[in-house]
Amino acid sequence: MKKIKITLVKSPIDRPERQKLTLQALGLNKTNSSREVEATPQVLGMVRKVEHLVKVEEA
Repeated sequence: MKKIKITLVKSPIDRPERQKLTLQALGLNKTNSSREVEATPQVLGMVRKVEHLVKVEEA
């Protein structure tokens, strides 16, 4: 599997609870925090739900 690096670039404050929980499930707590995760269909779907808050790059 290929890996992707996800970085939280916008604050989840004043966002729906569902988006906050998605970010928490991805392991992104604070602004500018990053995680390297495997690009599974489940993770890509989660990223798609919060793509306006994160930056995605190939790792």
